Amino acid sequence: MAIDVNDLNFQKEVLDSDLPVLVDFWAPWCGPCQMVGPALEEIAKDYEGKIKVCKMDVDDSPNIASNYGVMSIPTLIVFKSGKPVKKAIGAQPKSGLESLINTFV
Repeated sequence: MAIDVNDLNFQKEVLDSDLPVLVDFWAPWCGPCQMVGPALEEIAKDYEGKIKVCKMDVDDSPNIASNYGVMSIPTLIVFKSGKPVKKAIGAQPKSGLESLINTFV
């Protein structure tokens, strides 16, 4: 299951994670973001123990989104060892999410 992250737990859940982390920067009012949600949950289940999947509502945490150059949503960023290493912008099918993370799991 995807973990909700915000200003309070981003450091612990994403930057300090021993596993690579896929962060979905999204908002509840964003249609394409809603389309990505089910695929993200499948990725979280299929890759459990290999990668952590997190969701960050950009309306609740605009500073973190801004720090990572999120200009449109959904934006998906893979973090490894606390650093952003790969980014995709726009709705992605499950296969697109898998190609985004495959080099890190």
